[in-house]
Formats: sequence, structure tokens, C-alpha cells
Amino acid sequence: MSRSLIFSSESVTEGHPDKVCDTISDVILDACLEQDLNSRVACETFVKDNVVGLAGEITTHADFDSRSLVEGAIREIGYTDPACKFNADSFFFMNLIGKQSPDIAQGVDAEAAENKETAEQGAGDQGIMFGYACNETPELMPAPISLSHKLGRELTTLRKSGQCQWLRPDSKTQVSMEYVDGKPTRVTAVVVSTMHSADIDTPEIREILKTDLVERVIPANLITEDTEFHINPTGLFVIGGPEGDAGLTGRKIIVDTYGGMGRHGGGAFSGKDPSKVDRSAAYMCRWVAKNIVAAGLADRAEIQVAYAIGYPEPVSVNVNTFGTSQVSEEQIEKAVLEVFSFKPAEIVSALDMLRPIYKHTTNYGHFGREDNLTALTWEKTDKADALKSVVTS
Repeated sequence: MSRSLIFSSESVTEGHPDKVCDTISDVILDACLEQDLNSRVACETFVKDNVVGLAGEITTHADFDSRSLVEGAIREIGYTDPACKFNADSFFFMNLIGKQSPDIAQGVDAEAAENKETAEQGAGDQGIMFGYACNETPELMPAPISLSHKLGRELTTLRKSGQCQWLRPDSKTQVSMEYVDGKPTRVTAVVVSTMHSADIDTPEIREILKTDLVERVIPANLITEDTEFHINPTGLFVIGGPEGDAGLTGRKIIVDTYGGMGRHGGGAFSGKDPSKVDRSAAYMCRWVAKNIVAAGLADRAEIQVAYAIGYPEPVSVNVNTFGTSQVSEEQIEKAVLEVFSFKPAEIVSALDMLRPIYKHTTNYGHFGREDNLTALTWEKTDKADALKSVVTS
């Protein structure tokens, strides 16, 4: 007997308060790396009403005007309307950035220190990181989060192109997908909630977005007569962005990854330089999982790694294929450990992560995008043949 279930994933656009914060944090990170590749950055941003605050720890030789960077980020997102309480021309700015703790720096630096277990570069913190891939979509991502991100990107295109001048930056999307025997078969519900100007009514919004957004993004073969469409279901969304809700860096970790389909270790990405394994090792695990699936070794793959702060080797590496592998998981794990190194310094080198690339990652998912493989190196499938070779040798 076939088994059916419905799985839902959501996305948010760059104007969502939390994503405003993620964007600002990654802009600050890029500004540091543009001038100093050895920058240590842990930048947190918070927003509410017309207030923007930076907090965290940064050690860098880079010299820049933080407020100007914040203003530019807000302007690029699209908060430029003076009628909106939160806008690029009139915000109150607080800078509470300090320097990285020397105790943490000692553990991360590639040099010996008193009582440090190794002279190699160590992990910037303890913790667990996951990576996931599956063969549901060409980009090897779960279908619900992939479609949710595509809706969000297209919604932003409609706004920034001027086609829908009534759209405002803060929006959320959600797709519910029915799976039968583990395969995505149809979309059961689509939810779109978008901030808008006061001079358009809700029925018109619903008609436009169903035609110009949903029906253009969701493949027709996934839509049925039973598919539900909920477009601005509250009926009004004029007050949005940081005026409507506070925002904070790192609160959209499921949106950033696999929409809940793959597990998550709890660490956020934005505002962190690649010495922080929360970011670099999670990107590494995505690279490994994607290459396993691209190699045809499994339909689904999840990688977990764990680290001790200051220590270079992971304390564990685990491969899970959920019963979909073509060979034993032990064989795949052996191949993974032969082809890839999970040491933090070697991750940074293999993925070329000491570049100001992070503002390209912030919105519409850190994974599954193939629009800029020069930056998003963890989306390449360049190790698939190597994995297959080791498994078959």
C-alpha cells in the first residue's frame, strides 16, 4: 500500500526583518574580508522601527564606515519610502561591536599556545553541523523549500522591476507538497503574504499574484483542482518590515537550509567568517551530501559532523542515506573520508571561502542555488566521480 504525507516549507524575502539583519551582517563580513582575509567576524544585527544595531566581535585590519554600509544594504533591499518608519535615509544607528576573545582566538589560530592540544587551526567552537541533498529537484534540494525560494525570488523581481509598484520588501512564501512513497507528487497549498502599499485592495493583489507569481513559478503538473491558494490571508499587510516586527540575525536557520527536511545543528550562518564551523562546516556538509547524490550513490544523503573548540579534526562524521543507497553506508562513509577533509583550514581552502562572497548567500537559501557557482562553491558536484571511483575500487 502506498503511503502519503504532506510536507511544508517556507521562505522569506530580503525585506523580512530577520533577513534585513542577515543581509547587514553579511555586508559587514564582506567589507572586512575585502581588506583583510584574516578577519575574524561574528556580527549580529538587530532592527526595530527605525533602529539598527550591530553587536558581536570583530578583529580586523579593515577600515570602513559601518553606518554607510548599513545604509547601502537597506537601500538595496528597497526600504527607501520616507512614509515607512524604517528607511535608508532616517534610521538611528548603534554600533556595539567589540573584539574577538583572545581565548577563542588562541584556539582558532594555526599556532601553538600554552595547554592547547595542537598547533593547527582549530574549530572556532564546539557543535554539530548537518548537510543534506536529495534527487527531488535538479539542484538536489527538497521540492517544498526549492519552490518556496523560487516564489520569493520572483516576488522580489516583480517588485524591483517595477512591474508591481505596489509591492513592498517584506514577504513570506510557503509551499505544501504531497509525497507518495517518498516522491513529491502535487502541491496541496501555496501561501504568499506580502507587504503592499495602501492604494491597492486585497482582491486585486490575490488575482495578480496568482497569475503573475504562483502560476509562473509552480509547475502546472504539480497544481490540481484541489490546490489551495492563500494570498495575503489576513486581508491587509501595509505595515511591515521592522516597523511591524523586530528582526535579528540568525533566526531563519531553517529557511536558510533545507526547509525542515534535513536536520539542523542550531548554528546560524550570516555575519560569521569561515573560521566559524557553524558556517563553513555546514557548507562543507552540503557539498559532500550533494556529491553523494550527484554520484548516484543514494537518492538522499545527510552528513553530520561534530567539533571540539580549538581542535582541528572533527570528533565524529556520520553518513545517513535513509535506506536509499546503492552501496553500504560504510562504503560511502569510507569514500567520503578519503575524498574530503573536514579540518576547518582545509574546508576553507577547498571551498575558497576567504573571499567577500557572503552577501550572495544571504537570501533565498544558502543551498540549492546555482546562479553563481563561482561564489557558491559548495554547490558544485566536482567530487562525484572521485566518490564513485573510491566506492568501486
